[in-house]
Amino acid sequence: MRVCGVELSANDANIVLLNLDNGMFRLPECRTRKVSLQKAATAHELKYFQKTFAQLVQDYKIEIIVIRQRPMKGKFAGGAIGFKLEAALELLTGVEVVVMPPTEIKTALKESRTYIDFNDTGLKVFQKPAFETALAYINQRM
Repeated sequence: MRVCGVELSANDANIVLLNLDNGMFRLPECRTRKVSLQKAATAHELKYFQKTFAQLVQDYKIEIIVIRQRPMKGKFAGGAIGFKLEAALELLTGVEVVVMPPTEIKTALKESRTYIDFNDTGLKVFQKPAFETALAYINQRM
């Protein structure tokens, strides 16, 4: 199972690929760590973002995209652009898209029998929420 964990932050979709193969977790190499939306106000740019992500899904044979859910209200609420990005990802064809709440992610990681130290992954710090999202989803499905 190849999962793409996504954390939406401002105009960026921070991504991590995580593969579960015969009970072993693997972090496959990926040509990009984030996909960005340059001009958030234009439909053309949003379509380009969606097309870029669709190509990433096709190239790396991603089966499931797991997006870390953001609150709609309150101090940590997601911005309008982030919700546009989320909708663009949810409308992709040929791939399952799941939105996972942070409380569910935290519970899945806490109850997990596997532990992976983030410092040993070789990922950048800004990719940690996306990594945790993908890992929690896989652990929840096991």
